[in-house]
This record gives sequence, C-alpha cells and structure tokens, in this order.
Amino acid sequence: MKNFILVIFASLLVAAGGPAAFAADHGDQKAVVVTGASSGIGLRITETLSDNGFHVYAGARKAEDLERLNAMDNVSSVKLDVTIQEEVDAAVEFVKSEGRGLWGIVNNAGVVVSSSLVSDAISEVEFTFDVNVFGPIRINQAFLPLVTESGGRTTTIGSVAGFLPGGSGSYSMSKFAVEGYTDTLASELRDSGVHVSVVEPGGYKSKIRDTRVARLLARADRGEIEISEDERQRLKRSLARNETLKEPYEVAEAVLDLMSSDAPKRRYLVTPNEDQAHRTIRAAMRRLLQLNEDQQYSYDRDELVQVLDELLEAM
Repeated sequence: MKNFILVIFASLLVAAGGPAAFAADHGDQKAVVVTGASSGIGLRITETLSDNGFHVYAGARKAEDLERLNAMDNVSSVKLDVTIQEEVDAAVEFVKSEGRGLWGIVNNAGVVVSSSLVSDAISEVEFTFDVNVFGPIRINQAFLPLVTESGGRTTTIGSVAGFLPGGSGSYSMSKFAVEGYTDTLASELRDSGVHVSVVEPGGYKSKIRDTRVARLLARADRGEIEISEDERQRLKRSLARNETLKEPYEVAEAVLDLMSSDAPKRRYLVTPNEDQAHRTIRAAMRRLLQLNEDQQYSYDRDELVQVLDELLEAM
C-alpha cells in the first residue's frame, strides 16, 4: 500500500512540476536497487547502504518481506522476482516515479540447486541460470538507462564458487558465467561512465543454503530424485553448520565501498578466513598455469614473473 501511495504521490508531483521538482525534495541522496534483499547477504547490503545515506529499493517476492523492508528507514520495498520480466519492468517504472534517479544496481538474488551435471534433469541447471545469470542481465538491461544517466555503478554478487568448482555443479557454472558477464559488460560500458564490478563472497551465513536443502528434500519427496537416510542427515547437519557461519557484514561493506569509492575495483574478494582467500587465488593461478602449459607461445617462469610484475605495477 505504501508503494502504491508513493507512486500516486509522485505522479501528482511530476504533473505539477516535473521530475526535477520531485527529485529536489530528496537532496543529493543516491538510490540503489538491491535484488534478493529479504535475507542474508541482500538484507545486510540493504541495511548497510541505508545506514550510510543511500536510499535502497529493496527487491523481494513475499508480502511479509516487502512489508518488513518497507518499514526500514531509507528503504522502499519493491515486488521483484528477477525471473519475471513484467515485475522487472514494473520495478523500473516505480523507481522512475519516485524521482530520485538511480545511482546503483546490486544484483544479489541467487539460488543454489544441488544437481548432478551427469544425471539430473537439465531443468535444474536452467533454473539456476535463470536466476543467477539471466536475472542480472534482465535487471541491468532494464535499469541501466537510469544508471547511465547518473554515471553510477552496477555490480553482481558472484562467489568464490566461480573459481573453486565443487558442491553444486550448476551453481559453480552460473558463477563462472557471472565472471565472463562482468568483464564483457564492463567492456561494453567502457565509454558510458558506468562502473561494473563483481563481489566474490566466500562461505558466509546465508539463507540460500536453507532454500537449497528444502528444494532438494521436496524433490525427493515428490520422487524426482532418491536421497538416502544418511544423505538426509548430512543435509540437516549442513543447515546446522550454516547457523555457525559468519554473518556477511564484510560483503556488505565491500558493496558500500564500490558504491561510494572514487576508485571502485572490478573485483572484490571477500572471505571469512584466510584459507578461503588463498584457495581462491591459488585456483585462479592454477588455471592460468594450465592455460600456459605446453602451448606454442608459452611463457617460461621468468616471463610469467615479469608479466605478473607488470600487471601489479599497472594496478
């Protein structure tokens, strides 16, 4: 109801004095869209940005989550399923009607589906990509005209799973895809004034694991897959472990930096411990060495070190 009233109110103001008159009421406050804002990383990002002077358009799907988000200071909830184009388009119209413009996009909505790439239905992979890859594409295509107007930023919440495959194959595939999408989008937007980045969280506490287990057990109950009793118990233990993980405040701080800094980075690796950070970097370096191995134009060791020095100096 609050959003509906705001839309009507904004329309009246636009009719009376145009968008600029309405925007003036908000001063210099910058606005950011955050998808998947109802819990976990998305909620922490919403809290951190709104506490630091940003107005957040917090995307969620459930009525109770929308109501809770809408009650927060500097937050307007938006019904937004990133897989439904009509909801994406409606969210754009709502943001436009508010008259603030748009400084940033945080593509946070994501899913983990436990699926076998060898034997499981292709629909499970398609579902993962629809949310984790096509979702950011839909959101960016819809909102980028507003962000381009402000010379702002867009980011996607990737994962160390984009460097460390394992666990859910479709999830790792989707996060590898986000890496390529980020660099390609940055290239396309090079002359637009829009900065493109990706945030790579490690193993922080997240509701995404609860959703993964619930979806997996539901598929087993429907007879789509078989899960042994030992596997059921292992899944339940994984839920208990999730509760012991570190809250993702550091991920939210990385997003605050990329939305606030005069020199935001392309990639933000954010892990809860040193081991995860080192394993991620080593995995990226291992792929580089595999790429260089025994090909016609390979670098030798000294040449690799020289290239590394040159790249470090250029950063």
